Amino acid sequence: MRRGLRHPGLVGRHQEDPSGLASDLRAAVAGDVDFSVTARALTTMDASNYRRVPAGTVAPRDAADVAAVLEVCRAHGTTPVVARGAGTSIAGQATGTGVVLDLTRHMDGIVSLDPSARTAVVRPGLVLDRLRAAARPHGLTFGPDPSTHSRCTLGGMIGNNACGAHSVAWGTTADNVRSLDVVTYGGTALTLGRDGRGAPDGLLGLIDRNLALLRTGYPAGLPRRISGYALDALLPERGVDVVRSFCGSEGTLGVVTEATVALVPLPAEPVLVVLGYADESAAADAAAGLLPYGPLTVEGMAADLVRGASGLPRGGAWLFCEVDGAGAAARLVRAADALDAAVVRDPAGQRALWRIREDAAGTATRLPGGGDAWPGWEDCAVPPARLGAYLREFRALLAEFGLRGVPYGHFGDGCVHVRIDFDLWTEPGVRDFRRFSEAVADLVVAHGGSLSGEHGDGRARAELLPRMYGDELVGLFGAVKDVWDPDGGLNPGTLVRPEPLDSGLRFTGLPVVGTGTGAGVGRAAARCVGVAKCRVAGPSTGPGVMCPSYRATGEEKHSTRGRARLLHEMALGEVITDGWRSEEVRDALDLCLSCKGCRSDCPVGVDMAAYKAEFLDRHYARRPLARPRSHWTMGRLPGWLARFGRGLNAAMALPFAARLAGVTPERAMPRVAERSFVSWFAERASNRTPALTLWPDTFTNHLAPEVGEAAVRVLEDAGLGVELPPGRVCCGLTYVSTGQLGAARKVMLRTLDVTGELTGPVVVLEPSCAATLRTDLPELLPDDPRAARLASSVVTFAEALETLAPDWTPPRLDRPVTGQTHCHQHAVLGDGADRRLREKAGLTGELAGGCCGLAGNFGFEPGHYEVSVACAEDQLLPALRAAEHPTVLADGFSCRTQIADLTEHRGRHLAELLAEGLGEGL
Repeated sequence: MRRGLRHPGLVGRHQEDPSGLASDLRAAVAGDVDFSVTARALTTMDASNYRRVPAGTVAPRDAADVAAVLEVCRAHGTTPVVARGAGTSIAGQATGTGVVLDLTRHMDGIVSLDPSARTAVVRPGLVLDRLRAAARPHGLTFGPDPSTHSRCTLGGMIGNNACGAHSVAWGTTADNVRSLDVVTYGGTALTLGRDGRGAPDGLLGLIDRNLALLRTGYPAGLPRRISGYALDALLPERGVDVVRSFCGSEGTLGVVTEATVALVPLPAEPVLVVLGYADESAAADAAAGLLPYGPLTVEGMAADLVRGASGLPRGGAWLFCEVDGAGAAARLVRAADALDAAVVRDPAGQRALWRIREDAAGTATRLPGGGDAWPGWEDCAVPPARLGAYLREFRALLAEFGLRGVPYGHFGDGCVHVRIDFDLWTEPGVRDFRRFSEAVADLVVAHGGSLSGEHGDGRARAELLPRMYGDELVGLFGAVKDVWDPDGGLNPGTLVRPEPLDSGLRFTGLPVVGTGTGAGVGRAAARCVGVAKCRVAGPSTGPGVMCPSYRATGEEKHSTRGRARLLHEMALGEVITDGWRSEEVRDALDLCLSCKGCRSDCPVGVDMAAYKAEFLDRHYARRPLARPRSHWTMGRLPGWLARFGRGLNAAMALPFAARLAGVTPERAMPRVAERSFVSWFAERASNRTPALTLWPDTFTNHLAPEVGEAAVRVLEDAGLGVELPPGRVCCGLTYVSTGQLGAARKVMLRTLDVTGELTGPVVVLEPSCAATLRTDLPELLPDDPRAARLASSVVTFAEALETLAPDWTPPRLDRPVTGQTHCHQHAVLGDGADRRLREKAGLTGELAGGCCGLAGNFGFEPGHYEVSVACAEDQLLPALRAAEHPTVLADGFSCRTQIADLTEHRGRHLAELLAEGLGEGL
């Protein structure tokens, strides 16, 4: 990730400093102080149901900065301070009304790593996967591994005492922290350890006066007891472990500035055993019985969370059990008494199956059959032997309240995650949310469980802690908070003296905004629950696309989640007050490449490309002259090409033509072909009966007719007659991507008038146009049955060959290829047929994922070039550099253009390679 690739002119807008707090902070700290509307809007929410509006944010550079921030906030009337990592907390504890400390921007390094001692010293903003990557060459790892491991931070894990899938083997974060450097709100720097080391004045005396309560007040036999303060760690017989008692305090006692953590050996031969059971209860009943066999994980999930995945054994629910070695796997399978089992040794196969489980936090938000589900009773835990009984009663309680949810989680530790379809939009729904929360809290306590088994109490459960611990122990929690933080400045209203669990919900007051995306942009953006898969940083591999602009800039506002939060705040109208005219939202969406990666890669299916189109349409409504010039030139490119054709080449050669067209000087506009594909097709003869319609998209027709000509040759070689639509057609892509939705609908309607009589498959060579026809067309014209009919007729080139000519044998090309799968193909169309066709043709090698960075008009627009190149550097350009004398495959016109602009290579469509293999003829 390239930090510092800031968008020119868009940093620090609308600074607010009503009390002088921001100016005093700027004078006191070396880090970044941002009280802008954008910064505040981005941090109103985490991954929970809750929302609090901060005064501003600070990204401190070091411990001295943290201390300075706290000093200034004390001087400003005990301004609250909340430490924040990736913002993936599910109980609301990463939000606050004062200053939010962003520890991810500067305090994110590894200070040292000692393989012999198996320890590492880290900063709190360090992402877990960076630590694991640094430890891996030494055969080590950090044991706790939440499903958000690619973006969650060590500081956040310490704050919530995070656990993850391997906790049955390696415990919680508290089990793996050796010492902590913290700063209290009062400004005291402490180093916490065992034997009372680092305890603030008065803490140990308070503990000594309450030994009996601490010895009897906590439930026994519960590996995932995360709720409340872990004050029993301060008992003499437990080593007066101050550092352990601090873990899980949710930022209410002190701010971590450095941590020494333990590392554990990686398994020598990790094997994944997936066990199939009849249903969820059967899997839960079996989980505790597997623990004596030493599994590293025992994760459970049911079929209603598995969306079309393959590779799972028979069953209606599964346990994912990782073990070390084939022998251990065989023993576990024999002991499991499962319906079926799969033993997976291949690392790629293991990753594919683990991805199903890790995405559950997001996929659980979209219920089978439709409807949204939310956090709220997210991660309770009961003794593992009680899990099956608890789940049966929990399901009954859901039914009693008329609710739906899909439990999953860490069955070996008795910890259950679930998203539930609470109605959090209306007063009656919120009342039911409270009633259910109270009822399920009593159920958990009746089974000897903990209200939180992983994510902490926060605002979601802290109010219910007396039901679990009783008033006396909860009162002691408050006394301990007062010893550490007598001013009450750190994360007030969280865990101790909490706000009501049904107050401050992020849905309160959210209206329906807009109609072009169905439920409205505001409610559609609210679908983002904040799991932050779009915030993954570091070198990228694999087919994923989301989120290229965040990966290039490292800024939250350029992530899918960040943009969703800004749209959410725009709809609420409290922080962002100018609605569709918001410059903050426009600026954040300006670097959205409309790659559609979030449509497939976001676990909850946030579709930022659609929201951007809706926003731009509304933002520039009745203000046509305010639009960028590129919207009138490249946004209406199909019309210009149809009218002027190759005459545009001469126009673009004139002095200042690029600037007048709104094109950045680093780019040269593609040349229009001397003869269009439609003209070529009209001049040739064919005696084959048409079996399909080939779509002459704008890019193929005017800019790359050789692709269309090659496709015709290949399709006819496969015995398929080809025809073109009887008139000019356009999918409307460029109008949609520039937010000219009225014009897009007109273009689409004219196209439907042309294609109304077409029957049979429609082959679209350009992936972006195929994706537009499949998705945007029916979404923008939902009441026109012709739109749905055309959308369902669209097939890719490879799909056409596979389904219409299944017996055709492609020419053997027998060579390695590199290049890129188009982001729209990844997100909307899928590439299974393309992979199979390449294999039949002897084309070996994997194509890069990610986004090429050109993305239609995006890479041509002023101010985008640097980000465009950075996106290409994420996966595409490294793949090209790594290949020797590569044959470069890129079906997208934008991808081929970017490759030609930035390298010496020429990218080609798969149709071109196959046509070359056919040789002369036809």
